[in-house]
Amino acid sequence: MRAATLFLALLVPLAAQAAEKKALPAHGAIAYHRDSGSFGYAVDQPSSRAARVEALRQCGDQRCEVVLRFRNDCGAVANGPKRYVASKGTTREEAQAKALRSCGAGCSLVGWACTR
Repeated sequence: MRAATLFLALLVPLAAQAAEKKALPAHGAIAYHRDSGSFGYAVDQPSSRAARVEALRQCGDQRCEVVLRFRNDCGAVANGPKRYVASKGTTREEAQAKALRSCGAGCSLVGWACTR
């Protein structure tokens, strides 16, 4: 009986720590440069700044800009003949639908990213 009590005493704090880690915000960002078509993203970063830096690094073009920042969410970018649009959503599908709808006729999806 003592072994079971000891096991539970050790297990409860570990479960609490795991729940705490999952509750931490997961930052994301999307970088894009329309003329070159370069795209970069970052997810599950510890801070907004870290997410922006990683998205720009992945984008690869010196002219890339961070077009969307999000936390515990999804983001998508759509590009069309006249403009591009970046949108957030609680799911990938929602973010993509918002970006495409806001962008208008002739737009296509550039990319998407979701944090946890």
